[in-house]
Amino acid sequence: MKLVVGLGNPGEEYEKTRHNTGRILVGMLEKKLEPENSKLKIKFLTPDTFMNNSGRAVAPLVKSKKDLKDLVVIYDDIDLPLGKMKISFNRSSGGHNGLGSIIKSLKSEEFLRIRIGISPATPSGKLKKPTGEKAVLNFLLGEYKKPELEIIKKLSKKVVEAVVTIFTESKDKAMSLYN
Repeated sequence: MKLVVGLGNPGEEYEKTRHNTGRILVGMLEKKLEPENSKLKIKFLTPDTFMNNSGRAVAPLVKSKKDLKDLVVIYDDIDLPLGKMKISFNRSSGGHNGLGSIIKSLKSEEFLRIRIGISPATPSGKLKKPTGEKAVLNFLLGEYKKPELEIIKKLSKKVVEAVVTIFTESKDKAMSLYN
């Protein structure tokens, strides 16, 4: 079974926050891939657990090495500019607690991630991310502004293409095309 997981927090108060970027995108992907999904057979999951316990929701669905190969986790990345994405494989959590929970529960880092940039950037591309634990937390749990959500919506087309490429061709092809 192909599994695409969107990380975030459950509950209305988190719906449009930057930390819910994975959940937001998986909702968009599910709608956009609905007609094609009869042949792709992808299960979409937005865990009902809070971010730090994401592994509890994912682990029961990933029981083998094959399942690991068919797992894609989508999540927010404060180290990438808003509107950018990066596909990675077999890497550490990079300090992301939701991803860390999944790695710990699966006892493996051998799965694909699609990291979605959420930080503002200067016109030259220099990141303007917040500094300090409290500022970072406030930023992550802050709601997207309408223009920022439009950027995420626009990026969803590229994420759909990447997911289709991953499942119809290979992770390597997707990484070479979309990174």
